Amino acid sequence: MPEPRYRVAIVGAGPSGLFAAQHLTAHGGVDVDVFDRLPTPYGLLRYGVAPDHTSIKSVANALARVFDSPAVRFLGLVEFGRDVTREELLAGYDAVIYAVGASEDLRMGVPGEDAAGSRSAREFVAWYSGHPDAEPQSLDGVTQVAAIGVGNVAVDVARILAKEPLALDVTDMPEDVLAELRRARVTDVFVIGRRGPQHASFTTTELRELCRTPGVQVSVDADAFDGIDEAALDRRTRTNVAVLREAAATEVPGARARLHFLFWRRPLAVLGDPVGGLVLERTRLDAGGRVVGTGETAELSVQSVLRAIGYRAVRLPGVPFDELLGVIPSAHGRVLDGDAVAPREYVVGWIKRGPIGVIGTNKSDARETVEHLLADLAEQGPRSDRVDLLGTLAARGFTPSSFEDWRRIEAAEANRGASHQRERMKIEAWHELLDLVQRERPGGPIPLG
Repeated sequence: MPEPRYRVAIVGAGPSGLFAAQHLTAHGGVDVDVFDRLPTPYGLLRYGVAPDHTSIKSVANALARVFDSPAVRFLGLVEFGRDVTREELLAGYDAVIYAVGASEDLRMGVPGEDAAGSRSAREFVAWYSGHPDAEPQSLDGVTQVAAIGVGNVAVDVARILAKEPLALDVTDMPEDVLAELRRARVTDVFVIGRRGPQHASFTTTELRELCRTPGVQVSVDADAFDGIDEAALDRRTRTNVAVLREAAATEVPGARARLHFLFWRRPLAVLGDPVGGLVLERTRLDAGGRVVGTGETAELSVQSVLRAIGYRAVRLPGVPFDELLGVIPSAHGRVLDGDAVAPREYVVGWIKRGPIGVIGTNKSDARETVEHLLADLAEQGPRSDRVDLLGTLAARGFTPSSFEDWRRIEAAEANRGASHQRERMKIEAWHELLDLVQRERPGGPIPLG
């Protein structure tokens, strides 16, 4: 007799979910259904990695091979908690893995934060990445932009704003986005952090790329480097400090834009509606290593504020959630409900460990979870009472989109790109995506975040 096969559901088709699928199928004997609310897989690889970072996006090509296995299915246009419930997934599968990432952004908590022109960098990234839920972003009248945060998201938005628009013509950005960037007249971009350059979380490759953007003059406050013991820094941080020093010392004749790094500053208020300025306070570390204000303030003239200070996961309906940490509580990937392990429920990625790490971090993270899941399945054995979830959806008149539908979207994007002498161009409108998959989403799409 053939060995019994297990069936596992993964909620979320981003890198963490697909790495989990990869590990599951490598062991054999497991069928995997990967659910996503969009008809497009790859999550942040498609909608979070900057369009001009084609080398990182090539990871999607490797992850696409997961779907070459007949044991893996992509089921798009399925919203957890709306189209399927926790109870239905647990009834239909031997195990469920939550891999939904972190879709909300943290707030600054200062007056004026909700003014027109003050928004999250996540919204800005979703727009230039062609996310179907993204709101159009106007740069009309914007010459000076503040990016709050010293991580790679702030680096990405700063680079996109400072870069010569013609250099973006080779990307897969939607044409409407490129048209807006061509019209824009941004001359100054400020990257603002509460701590010093030695505390920033930039990765060196991204920081160096930003600082070497052609036609951009970089400046760093001279006192930003005061008190840094470079011998005590790790290799990445020491290199980052050296990159900043070199960039600040390099003159760019005829610069068309300026990039200002303002360390040891924190925002106190956004001025005007729409935005007309930003009040910053100089900061320092107290004896306990906490960031505190010095009382010294200054006003910065900007017309746009993009906060890039971190992400936070959203509670999934019915699933345990730690509101303080913004994660699904877990032990080695097993979901915890209070102090007890929730049977047959697992978690990977940012909603497991918080929004830290790079794309590759998800691979080892997923491996840990999958090893425990497989050990549990081996102990429990396959279920004999699994419900046919797709049959349940069909009875409601709803068929999820498939990986073949995604291939149809890919082909349409390649055709659109060819008409603009590009490899591909993203299709960002919901109605076009739904036309390509030839079905409707019950109730229509849910807004981003």
